Amino acid sequence: MGVVEILVIIGCALIVGGVIVKSIINKKNGKTSCGCGCSDCSKCHGCKSREDEKNKTDS
Repeated sequence: MGVVEILVIIGCALIVGGVIVKSIINKKNGKTSCGCGCSDCSKCHGCKSREDEKNKTDS
């Protein structure tokens, strides 16, 4: 393996690691995995469950 291949592998590993870390940080902050405000999206179960919890505490 040459230097270029090693640098590409290291770069890819850093990108994947960054995505994983960002995902963990977003989850701890209570954000959705898609990163958007998809409260009216019928396919997003993460938003629906959070809205249900919010509605239970408001009532």
